[in-house]
Amino acid sequence: MAKHGKRVRAAREAVAGKDNLSVEDAVALIKQNASAKFDETIEIAMNLGVDPRHADQMVRGVVTLPNGTGKDVRVAVFARGPKADEAKAAGADIVGAEDLMETIQGGTIEFDRCIATPDMMPIVGRLGKILGPRNLMPNPKVGTVTMDVAEAVKNAKGGEVQFRAEKAGVVHAGVGKASFDDGKLVENVRAFVEAVSRAKPSGAKGTYLRKVSLSSTMGPGVSVDVTSATGH
Repeated sequence: MAKHGKRVRAAREAVAGKDNLSVEDAVALIKQNASAKFDETIEIAMNLGVDPRHADQMVRGVVTLPNGTGKDVRVAVFARGPKADEAKAAGADIVGAEDLMETIQGGTIEFDRCIATPDMMPIVGRLGKILGPRNLMPNPKVGTVTMDVAEAVKNAKGGEVQFRAEKAGVVHAGVGKASFDDGKLVENVRAFVEAVSRAKPSGAKGTYLRKVSLSSTMGPGVSVDVTSATGH
């Protein structure tokens, strides 16, 4: 069995036996254990009482975190003519049409968010098998298929986070960086939990929010009291 380094052992010992913490205590503990040599991302994982294989239990949505993510989001836009110009002016990293499709088909995906104007969807649709599994497929439900490409680019760059339940009913996302002020991380966590709460699907039965946990990129996770996470 592999031996863990001192840093990992110390981090695990620090969280041992600490469960159902308030958001404030969980954030403080996670930050204290984020000792990697880079600015670790603070990540949230939520176990939901849903089975996403059923259409009426799918959970997906988007939330703008009040204090941003701390991450530099690279944005690609499928657009032509004036809309392509708008996207570039708004700060999009990559803008194209058929040429962008061919680049992606060739295996080059140098972006974190993909936006498209509605008329581009026949082209984008051919990329479903590539973009879908990476959760990069533009979707009108989360505002990434739109004529207002400038606004969509601005939102993507300004702290907007998309979420989607995976097979086991788990939603996870980055909600800031370890260098963030504690209070700003707490606000981001609650904003994210509130957005997932609002996205409760019609087919969800029983307890919807089952478990919430926080971790840093390299650190162990701690469970958070659900009532504290929802702020109620």
